Amino acid sequence: MALTLSSPAFREGDRIPSKYTCMGADVSPPLQWSAPPKGTQSLALIADDPDAPMGTWVHWVLFNIPPSEQGLPEGLPTKDVLPNGAKQGINDFKRIGYGGPCPPPGKPHRYYFTLYALDTMLRLPARATKAQVLEAAQGHVLAKAQLMGQFAR
Repeated sequence: MALTLSSPAFREGDRIPSKYTCMGADVSPPLQWSAPPKGTQSLALIADDPDAPMGTWVHWVLFNIPPSEQGLPEGLPTKDVLPNGAKQGINDFKRIGYGGPCPPPGKPHRYYFTLYALDTMLRLPARATKAQVLEAAQGHVLAKAQLMGQFAR
């Protein structure tokens, strides 16, 4: 059975509500996923915008999510380590945790939320970057799921 990722706040390909962007409260959206494959030791989540003018812009880095979790509530705190032990990395706004869509005026940008089921816990400190998480996850990905939303100003 494939790993799936969804949100009660928006469907695949739909507009991300303003609440989850710089035009609103800029809080993280609620996410839900299916049970990860057998052998999963942790989950990692990366949210980024490949349509940013200066190249892919990272909005959220979250890793060492316990495999027993089946989603994330709306509005996660912007702390290094969450109550469930998950660690948050640094986004391209140079902040910890989630930074919502904030594209320049114009065409809609695509925002990809990618969930990785890993057969290991990542031995990285909080505030790790997307590149560090992906490098540490290399060779440990059991499954991957993606959710894409759009936003324009």
